[in-house]
Amino acid sequence: MKALRLVLLLLTALSSQAQGPLRPALKRELDSIYTTDQRYRLMLFDPHHRRRPDSLARVLGVTRESLQDQLYRRMVQTDSSNLLRVRAIIRQYGYPGKSLVGSPTNETAWLVVQHSDEIDTYLPLVKKAAERGELPYYLYAQMLDRQLMRKGKEQLYGTQGFGYSPVNPSTGLREAQPPFIWPIKDPAKVNERRRKAGFDTTVEQSATRLGIPYRVVTLEEVAKMPK
Repeated sequence: MKALRLVLLLLTALSSQAQGPLRPALKRELDSIYTTDQRYRLMLFDPHHRRRPDSLARVLGVTRESLQDQLYRRMVQTDSSNLLRVRAIIRQYGYPGKSLVGSPTNETAWLVVQHSDEIDTYLPLVKKAAERGELPYYLYAQMLDRQLMRKGKEQLYGTQGFGYSPVNPSTGLREAQPPFIWPIKDPAKVNERRRKAGFDTTVEQSATRLGIPYRVVTLEEVAKMPK
């Protein structure tokens, strides 16, 4: 009987895995939200798109001179509408994790919150989802870093870069300064923390991917930077 029961349990588990996400309609909606989240960001930041400003302007029906402003405005509007829907989804289902919508769709709600001003509200929920395996833990780590940076505190995993654009007193115009990796708590141990959180890169490699030469910066140094 015990052997038969084990076989039945195994067959049930395999059958459950084969069914895919439990909420296919929710998965489709979140996949659509992901697409809209990325649409204008790709146009703004992806090098392939940025090399074709005239084509983008024609497609969007705007002038080349207003392209950047129009893209930014549309991105902000899309982020706002996506957040409204993700709020409703979370109220109904809790965090829509892997068991509900599969991977990588389980990252969509995280992405929308990460691009919002409501990280404080949802960070505990994201942490619980990550601890239950519904979301990769390193994504929670990224969200935690972003919120710590926004509060002017040291980040833990070194995922966030920053840069100021102070006003040049000679011209009256803002001029972007070289970006830096936001200060990290106990930077000597950051790569150990990253490994435990599931990152597959060191902080130095991560900075290189962001196009930022890595150096240790303190909060005291940041406080003295021109803003």
